[in-house]
Amino acid sequence: MESLIAMIGENQVILFFLLFTRLSGLFAFFPFFSHMTIPISLKTALVLFMTIFLFPLLSPTLHVALSVTSLALALVSELMIGFIAGLFLSIILAMLQMAGMQISFVMGFTMASVIDPQTSTSIPLISQFLSLIGLMVVLAFNGHHQMILFIADSLNLIPLGGFYPGQNIVSYLARAVTGMFVYGFVLSFPILAISLLLDLVFGMLMKTMPQFNLLVVGFPIKIIVSFVVLVAVLTSMMFVFKKEFQEALAHMTILFAH
Repeated sequence: MESLIAMIGENQVILFFLLFTRLSGLFAFFPFFSHMTIPISLKTALVLFMTIFLFPLLSPTLHVALSVTSLALALVSELMIGFIAGLFLSIILAMLQMAGMQISFVMGFTMASVIDPQTSTSIPLISQFLSLIGLMVVLAFNGHHQMILFIADSLNLIPLGGFYPGQNIVSYLARAVTGMFVYGFVLSFPILAISLLLDLVFGMLMKTMPQFNLLVVGFPIKIIVSFVVLVAVLTSMMFVFKKEFQEALAHMTILFAH
């Protein structure tokens, strides 16, 4: 093994290992690529293939000192790239889940929850539905290809082992988390508004007709109307999601550039 390393070159081996670590972090945290239903063996094979494919694009110069401490910090920095970049995009998907939670609450579907295979947590059914539609939209406009292009561009933007989170990244994450709640409310507002209007109508009916049974008649009507409105605005919700996802991809290239 030592003779093989000496023949290939110590710097080349370290560069290959750092590139493999960066791709592992990106594929471990990026939406769609990090999905738990994809086998680990397939992810590892894909990371190895991408490492071999992208290795000729690397600069032969190693920017990391040949010491255990420096190499350990370089590995941590490479994993942080994948974590932070994946967090940027995961916040956009969480926007759909936030909207789905509010819609489920007003429809009375809070107890109708499923286990999310990605996070292994229980989330409302509407949130899971919107998240799956969002992933389909990402694949439809080739968002997975844009993520791979970001991985290739990161080799020129960030030298291997030379990443550190700056103030601009922290500020953008703070704004993104705030926008997650704002856009989650905006996307769910049509259903929330219709639900509030129906509550006012049902309240007036119960005052004028005391025999009106809200549990038997009111809740089914509320669920049906909410589903109709959700189907009507689903396309607009996905257009907003697509715009925010593409903006997040564009901001990643800007924020990670030194």
